[in-house]
Amino acid sequence: MTYEHLDSDLVNKLLGDGRASLRSLAEELDVSVTTVSNHLSDLEEEGVIEGYTPKVDYDAVGYDVTAVMQLKAEGSALPEITQTLKDHRQMISVYEVTGDYDVIAIGKFKDTDDMNDEIKSLITDPDINQSNTSIVLNAVSENEQFELDTE
Repeated sequence: MTYEHLDSDLVNKLLGDGRASLRSLAEELDVSVTTVSNHLSDLEEEGVIEGYTPKVDYDAVGYDVTAVMQLKAEGSALPEITQTLKDHRQMISVYEVTGDYDVIAIGKFKDTDDMNDEIKSLITDPDINQSNTSIVLNAVSENEQFELDTE
């Protein structure tokens, strides 16, 4: 096998099975275990691979309300607001965005009362000028990753 696309192929194999052993990866990629280990270490050091975590089905563990919050913030307070949201354990994604709002945050909650309490505590910040919250009715696709191009 040529090493030209080895890193991308390795990432793609791990996307399919994040618990694959070095030996099985080496066999599938037709390289040595040492080569896989070295490339994997390099990918981790470069920040391409940021850990190995389980994919949690939050609905299955009782967090079946997903809320999408859009916030307008005072410009100078934006880093503080996004950090507060990031530090909140139930916020699974926080984005600074362009457009009508400055921040989009996505959170998982046990029920609408839990969501309401959390959102009220988060948006009492006087630097938040406006908020809009939508409840997700159906998650058609969520937390999906895609394979890297190897061409």
